[in-house]
Amino acid sequence: MVITKFHKPIVSVEWLHSNMHATNLIVLDASIPKAVENKDTTNDFCIPDARFFDIKKKFSDTQAPFPNTFPSEEQFEREAQNLGINADSFIVVYDDKGIYSSPRVWWLFKAFGFNNVAVLDGGLPAWIEAYYPLARKEPYNGAKGNFKAQLQSGFMKFFDDVKELSASKSDCIIDARSERRFKGLEAEPREGLRSGNIPNSKNITYTQLLNGNKLKTVSEIEAIFENIVPENTSITFSCGSGITACILALGAELINYKNISVYDGSWTEWGSLTTE
Repeated sequence: MVITKFHKPIVSVEWLHSNMHATNLIVLDASIPKAVENKDTTNDFCIPDARFFDIKKKFSDTQAPFPNTFPSEEQFEREAQNLGINADSFIVVYDDKGIYSSPRVWWLFKAFGFNNVAVLDGGLPAWIEAYYPLARKEPYNGAKGNFKAQLQSGFMKFFDDVKELSASKSDCIIDARSERRFKGLEAEPREGLRSGNIPNSKNITYTQLLNGNKLKTVSEIEAIFENIVPENTSITFSCGSGITACILALGAELINYKNISVYDGSWTEWGSLTTE
């Protein structure tokens, strides 16, 4: 049995459980601690045969001054191959918070020209709630894959891009941080980083799109975006360091918004390189 197509950018735990024996299915565990957590609280267990997608050390430019920086095409291709990912693979990515870091992986694959990827709605918590089996985390030691990365333009925005967009107001810039962080009423978790927001940006806290561990319904997400985003406007999503912005990107794609991008450096970069 092989999987030939995803109809939406998310799949349910029931769907995954029913398709676990597909020969071209690869399940990726993209768990990371939340930015506001002071220690690693990721789970020791995983969905059986899941391969750990190391956002921090393998799929980010670790030489860059800011966290979770977009990797090069060469780095992404090499590390994806090291996980045994092939050109005909179908990927389901999850994390152990529900929906937190997994959309970042979904967005990275799309940015490198690979669309056979979906986020597991509810992540590991939903899998556990359904009483599906678990396994101990193990490093992937299988064969290398033949995955090829092809960088796509427009998926990621960088500092100069956003500086121009902010000044021209040509894009709707939406920040996924909490309202208090967005308004500068609460200190940033990164030590020494100033508070505030990108000029002319708006706020949709990523948790607004969630109902517990899962995404809200399409109609509920549509209502949230309609109140914030002018019709037929391109959107650039930002957050603290490029992780939760991808949750908003996932929600936007789910409701068929076009011309969406993610600001890679997000507030960590903007707040460090600007004074207002």
